[in-house]
Amino acid sequence: MISAIVDRFYKPSKFKKNGGVKDVLVVALPMLLSMSFDTFMTFIDRLFLSKLGPAEMNAALGAGAVQLALTMFFTGAISYTTAMVAQRLGAKRHGDCARVFMQSVYLSLLSVPLLYLTIPLGHFAFNMENLAADQLEYQKTYFDILMFGGAINLVRNAAPCFFSGIGETKIVMKAAFVGMIVNVVCNYVLIYGLGPIPALGVAGAAYGTLIGNVVSTIILFVKFFGKSCNSRFNTRSSFAFSWPLTRELLQRGIPSGVEMFLNMLAFQLLILMFHALGPESATASSIMFNWDMVAYVPLMGLEVASTSLVGRYVGARNAAAATRSTYSGLRLGWGYSLIIGVLFVFLPGVLTDIFRPDTVEATESALDIFDSARPMSMFMLRFASLYIFVEVLLVIYAGALRGAGDTLWVMFASAIMNWCVAGALYVAAYVFHLPAHYAWIAVVAVYSTAPVIFWRRWEGGRWRRHVMDTCAR
Repeated sequence: MISAIVDRFYKPSKFKKNGGVKDVLVVALPMLLSMSFDTFMTFIDRLFLSKLGPAEMNAALGAGAVQLALTMFFTGAISYTTAMVAQRLGAKRHGDCARVFMQSVYLSLLSVPLLYLTIPLGHFAFNMENLAADQLEYQKTYFDILMFGGAINLVRNAAPCFFSGIGETKIVMKAAFVGMIVNVVCNYVLIYGLGPIPALGVAGAAYGTLIGNVVSTIILFVKFFGKSCNSRFNTRSSFAFSWPLTRELLQRGIPSGVEMFLNMLAFQLLILMFHALGPESATASSIMFNWDMVAYVPLMGLEVASTSLVGRYVGARNAAAATRSTYSGLRLGWGYSLIIGVLFVFLPGVLTDIFRPDTVEATESALDIFDSARPMSMFMLRFASLYIFVEVLLVIYAGALRGAGDTLWVMFASAIMNWCVAGALYVAAYVFHLPAHYAWIAVVAVYSTAPVIFWRRWEGGRWRRHVMDTCAR
């Protein structure tokens, strides 16, 4: 059924102008759905663990955020593959599309030993948090399993870049859907146990995530080397190493990687500061950030679409279409955020109670912590409705600027913005000693100023020089 809905948008005759809303939907709708499936996988991890108690759920959030922070540099750098593939598609250099992707796979594999070297940094961060002994143990377990599966995670993040770059994102959606189903089944069995399979708790959630990622990655590679892709892009002859392509990927991708690493580090600092305020604040913020992730990650589908379409039109030297696609992405993003905002404003209690610990599995103290955190969580969710609208501007303009090759500016602007947000939380919670839910207001207020900067950069038109730079290569 999902595939049939998407097929309605894949009729070229529907597109009167390149860069229109329907044009964006061709790329964005499957990516939005695939990102939603990925989000649902993580959400289910934490939902299942929340039935065991707040410590398990909080550990998954804390460990997952640190794991993302440490891998984000590598995945961020490799993600520029989408823009490079799109630019070469626009320039009708089809053979280079597959070669660019293979360079990203090689870089992913070469990055794994470096990723392993960062594992002690994660443990150091956990030890600095002053966590309860049980949460600390769970957090390290979840983190170690995901980090040692680094090769799976890095290649899995590189795999969709080729298809998003060429605009054929339906296969990404299908792979993510299958991976989600496998993940949910494995999580249930491995977390709670079934028959001869023992209950692994937090460790089971991590193993289930890796298994789901393996399945979705295999599907994408089967498609990449399949007959249709090979006939169009010569994928089966794309194994040769290319230093010029690798160098370009590094030059343009490293700023994206640094940006995403610094952003995730700032986000991790937010989580650490909320968790350090006490178990009630930790639980309320974990619930709020879980729902924020559910709302935000699908927007990354629009960001990928923005990067892909702008990159394609830059390669085709069509700046007008690049601009239209950006504004079309904004309209779609605001429509989506309106729906999420209504849920956050009118149903915060329902959304919070989904994470209530199971009365059989959880201890009395765990239930008391949840009940104390519930009003705080509801307040934070209501205020997060503003946060979601602001995020639309950020993801669309950041994606468009990356697609045009303006990655260095995006890196600096985004990193500065996120660290200012972390600073606002510190001042509000640790200098003025405001409760966590009031400190959250300060975070949203500072975050809301950032879109103006990105909008001015796009409207200023400096990104247009990358149209000529790309065509000259």
